[in-house]
Amino acid sequence: MQHAITTTELFLIAMAVIFAVPYLVWRLLRTDYWAPLVVVQIIAGILLGPGVLGRAMPELHATVFNPDVITALNGLAWWAVMLFVMIAGIELDVRQAWANRRETGVTAGLALGVPLLAGAAVALGMLGFVGWIGTGGRPWQFVVGVGMACAVTALPILILLMEKLQLLRSHLGQRILRYASLDDIAIWGVLALVLMDWERIGRQVAFLLAFALACVAFRRLMRAIPARDRWFTMLIWLAVCGLGADWAGLHYMVGAFLAGVVMDGEWFERETLDLLRHHVLLVMMPVFFLSTGLRTSWEVGGAAVFVAAGALLVASVAGKLAGVHLAGRLLRWPPGEASMIGWLLQTKALIMIIFANILVDKAIITSATFTALLLMAVASTMLTIPMVAPKLRSLGTVASGAADPAGRVRQP
Repeated sequence: MQHAITTTELFLIAMAVIFAVPYLVWRLLRTDYWAPLVVVQIIAGILLGPGVLGRAMPELHATVFNPDVITALNGLAWWAVMLFVMIAGIELDVRQAWANRRETGVTAGLALGVPLLAGAAVALGMLGFVGWIGTGGRPWQFVVGVGMACAVTALPILILLMEKLQLLRSHLGQRILRYASLDDIAIWGVLALVLMDWERIGRQVAFLLAFALACVAFRRLMRAIPARDRWFTMLIWLAVCGLGADWAGLHYMVGAFLAGVVMDGEWFERETLDLLRHHVLLVMMPVFFLSTGLRTSWEVGGAAVFVAAGALLVASVAGKLAGVHLAGRLLRWPPGEASMIGWLLQTKALIMIIFANILVDKAIITSATFTALLLMAVASTMLTIPMVAPKLRSLGTVASGAADPAGRVRQP
C-alpha cells in the first residue's frame, strides 16, 4: 500500500535539510574565516529557495517547501530571532548608552547618513537606465530605498559575529551595539517614510508612547516577583512588545530588542542567560537564517546586475567606513578603532534582504535591483571577519582564543 507523505514528514525533511546542508558545507570546506556558518546558512537558504532550487527542480521544491511547511518554519524563525535579539537587548547597558548619548548619536548618525547618501548617488545613476525602478515606485522612493539598503546594519548578524570574536561584552562591543541599535530603529522609520504610510507613522508614535508607559509598570513588576517567575514574565513581555512593534510597522525585531533593552541583566543568572543564547543559536536560529532565503526569489539578469552590485558594494562599504572615520575624527578615537568599527557596522545580509524584499513586494524596485542588493549584502557580510580579525589582533582588543596567530578565527 502506497504511503501518502504527510505535512509533518515534509516538515521534518525540511528541518533535516536546514541543519545538514549548511553545516556540512561549513565543516567540510572549512569556510569559517571567509564565510562563517551564519553566512553559509543564509546562502544555503537562497539556493534552496524558489530562485535556484525552485527553478532547477520545481516539483521537488514545491513538495518539500510547500506553503504549510513554510508557514511552520516561519513561526519558528520569528520566535527564534525575537529571543536572540531580546537577549542582545538585555546585554546592552542602557545606563552607559545614556551617559554616552552624544557619542552614540554622532556615530550612529554618520554611520547611517553617509552610506545612505553614497547608495542614493548610485541609485540616481541607475535611474538613467531601464529595468531598475519598479512599476509602483517613484524616483525619490527608489533613491531613498536603495540608499537605505546600503546603510543597513544587520543587528542579529552583527551580534553573532561580535560573540564569535569575543567582543559582545567588551566595552568596545557595547559601543558598537549602541550604534547599531539606534540605526536599526531608524531604518524602519525611514522605511515607513519611503512607503508613504502616514497611518503607520502615527501608529509608531502611539506604540512608543504606550511602550514608555508600560516599561514603568513592567520594571516594577520584575523587581517584585521571584527570580524563577521572571523568565516566564520575560517571554510574555517579549511577545507583547513584538506584537506592538509589528502592528506599528517598526518590525517585530525592533520590538524584541526594545523588550530586552528595558530589562536589567542582574535580574537573571548570567550563566543561565548565556546558555539560553547559545541554545537558541544552535537549535532555532538556523531556521531563521534559512527561512529568510527560502522566501527569496531572484534572477541573475545579465552582467548589468553584477556591475550594479559592485557599485552598490563600494558605496555601502566605503560610505560606512567614511561615516565612522568622520565620527572617529570628531570624537578623537584612538588610531585604527574607526576602521574596525566601520567594518563591523557594514555587516548586512539578513536585515538588508528583508528590507529589499519589502521594496520589491511594493514594486518600488525590480527583481534585477533586488538581485544586485542581494549580492551586495552577501559580499559585504563575507568581508567582515577577514577584515576585522587582523585589526582586532593588531589593536590587542581581541580576547584570548578568538583568533589564532595567523588571524584566523578559531572554529568551535
